[in-house]
Amino acid sequence: MKLFAGILACALFPAIAAAEPVVVPAKGTVQETVDRLQAVVANAGARVFTVVDFGAGAKGIGKDIGDIQLVVFGNPEIGAAALSADPLAALDLPAKVLVYETAGGTELAYEAPSEMLAEWSIPIDAPVLQIMSSTLEGITAKAANW
Repeated sequence: MKLFAGILACALFPAIAAAEPVVVPAKGTVQETVDRLQAVVANAGARVFTVVDFGAGAKGIGKDIGDIQLVVFGNPEIGAAALSADPLAALDLPAKVLVYETAGGTELAYEAPSEMLAEWSIPIDAPVLQIMSSTLEGITAKAANW
């Protein structure tokens, strides 16, 4: 009976595979990379909305998780194109790039827009997804290798 219940659960609630992030190795420290990323975003005509410093937050409660910062940014022109296709895409926008330290150095990571927005009514071949992808690729490459 337990086996049947397990099979039924798998059939009714298929596993949703988490998307693999795009990871870009970066030169310098996390803070240097975050500073470069913010400059590149501004130079691209977008706007940094906030930087969430997870590492500092954890230190504030006596925990050390390393240096981890999330840069949240966007370009209203690009975002409007996605939101006009499906307003619920705002639940996943604006763009986010995680900058963190590993044993091997600093890395940037982001979710590919086609995967990030896959659950919304935005066609996979929508031009906005290509624009978002190439923008994220360019911004992270420049920030990583300034």
